[in-house]
Amino acid sequence: MRSLLFVPADSERKIAKAMAATADGLILDLEDAVAPDSKGTARRLAAETLSRSERPHVGVRVNAIDTPWYLADLLAIAPAKPAFIMLPKCAGAADVARLAHQLDLLEAQAGIAAGSIGILPLVTESAAAVLRCDFAGASPRLIGLCFAAEDLSTDLGIAPRSPAGRYRAPMLLARATVLMAAAAAGVPAVDTPYPVPADLDGLRRESADALADGFAGKLCIHPGQIDIVNEVFSPSAAEIDWAHKIVTAFEAAHGSGVISLDGKMVDRPHLERAHRLLRRAAPLQAAE
Repeated sequence: MRSLLFVPADSERKIAKAMAATADGLILDLEDAVAPDSKGTARRLAAETLSRSERPHVGVRVNAIDTPWYLADLLAIAPAKPAFIMLPKCAGAADVARLAHQLDLLEAQAGIAAGSIGILPLVTESAAAVLRCDFAGASPRLIGLCFAAEDLSTDLGIAPRSPAGRYRAPMLLARATVLMAAAAAGVPAVDTPYPVPADLDGLRRESADALADGFAGKLCIHPGQIDIVNEVFSPSAAEIDWAHKIVTAFEAAHGSGVISLDGKMVDRPHLERAHRLLRRAAPLQAAE
């Protein structure tokens, strides 16, 4: 999923608009976007949306584990079979394991196939969480790790970006930590939202940097951000041709570890990157 769009779950109008958007996935938000007195309404609308929609990749951001709304969120949402639960304020692998066990019970109770609901945690919303960012083996339900800059900057008491729009040093550390942790856990890393919807040039620059560093996609907070994010995180025709060329050349080399291609030496890591790129491209080509 290249683009994941947040939508406040207490607004039927905003949900309807988001469902028609071109984002690869949606996140019905029960947490930051919803006031305490609207949590019940948001919970009900999210469950109703999931129950009647056939749109793929619709998940729900529940409230944090230590809030009074968390368990009620899970009880209302799990039977409606979201694609995933986004877990905010995730403090480490123990939080993912706890949510996974709760989903085991709720799926069994609702007659849903075991393991159907994925887990997508926000793993850098506090300094303590950054220092515990190790999710290898946390749960088979884990489908990715999300970098979150705004809450972390609040915890540190700094602005996440410089006036020029570049990340401050602590943000760069947290961002790199997510990339390493995601690779170690064998799941994609998803970049934090760009906070200024009207600044499309800044969004494009930050998205391109994220792709170059290894992120698979980006969280979005406005429908106007989706097209740029999808464009940036889509493999180009030239990249796809390159990947096919490498795969074909290695198949013809019958197990050789190093080959010569267009005058350059190409080895097994290049082959793995080619396979990875083709895996990214496959669902996009199928949808065309």
